[in-house]
Amino acid sequence: MAERLKAALVGVGSMGRGHLDNYVKLLKEDSDIEIVALCDIDEKKFTNYKADFNLGPVGEDGYDFDKFRLYTDLDEMLEKETALDMVTIALPTYLHAWGTIKCLNKGINVLCEKPMAPTYEDCMAMIEAAEKNGKFLMIGQCLRFATPYLTLKKYVDEKILGECVAAHFFRGGGTPVWSYQNWLLDRSRGGGALFDQHIHDVDAVNFIFGRPDRVSTAAKTLFEKSYDTCSTNYYYDNSDRPINTQNDWTLSGPYFYQDFRANFERGTIVRDRYGMNVYHKDGKVEAIELPSENAYYNETVYFAECIRKGCAPDRVPARETAETVRIALAEMASADAHGKIVNV
Repeated sequence: MAERLKAALVGVGSMGRGHLDNYVKLLKEDSDIEIVALCDIDEKKFTNYKADFNLGPVGEDGYDFDKFRLYTDLDEMLEKETALDMVTIALPTYLHAWGTIKCLNKGINVLCEKPMAPTYEDCMAMIEAAEKNGKFLMIGQCLRFATPYLTLKKYVDEKILGECVAAHFFRGGGTPVWSYQNWLLDRSRGGGALFDQHIHDVDAVNFIFGRPDRVSTAAKTLFEKSYDTCSTNYYYDNSDRPINTQNDWTLSGPYFYQDFRANFERGTIVRDRYGMNVYHKDGKVEAIELPSENAYYNETVYFAECIRKGCAPDRVPARETAETVRIALAEMASADAHGKIVNV
């Protein structure tokens, strides 16, 4: 085996523990990716406390933190860890640009969690740091590594059922009240459901259909001052097909739910909790087999492969994910204006 890529994880909260699970899995698989260091301002994160996580159980068997070099200061970690090939940034959103740029300036490739940053200016600063230092930057828009969304994109791009004439995406679950100092519910730090959880479907629209020209968003605030439930329509100058997303993280019940429906000239594709099916106009129903997969694991492996091969992570171009943030900011402006159509 070639020399292993050395990785570090910055931020060991709920999302960070999801990434840590995958890094530990890669160690157990004897892969060419070795996580060597963890960094978090809160030393409690280096213990096996019970962590809430809306995508399933994390660290069920606990972690052996003695296997990693532990830091509570990012500058100290970057000073001492001189052989890092990649860093995963799983900090709160308002710290993404701060942490990412520090790592890039030290000559380390960065996989940063979504959303890319709170402002478009921050996104561009991250991209400029990557380009200046000749390093790769990829944002963890994990739906680009999930079979249902890749399959839908294939149907749209290749017109397998003819032109796509309409599409709808939904994502929802319980309110994430576990975040550090409640940053997720804070508009200025996390952006609420509209900016944090909803960003997945914003990116799906951008990935599958391209950047819209205008948006119109209805949204409601239930906690703090951010939008906790929203519905957005997307408008394109070259198409009149209705595309809509809905997001709600105030649902009752211990579950997380996501689905989509896309209608084509010769059929309809539905992905829901029962699976993914194609309903053809002639009455035929075709089930699409969905593998058991972890999109977060897939994106980490892909990014490492890009580093190993020296190939840019073109499945998730940083400039494209910056446009996803730009779309979400236009949605927020529309919601602030009670649904007024806003240019992206």
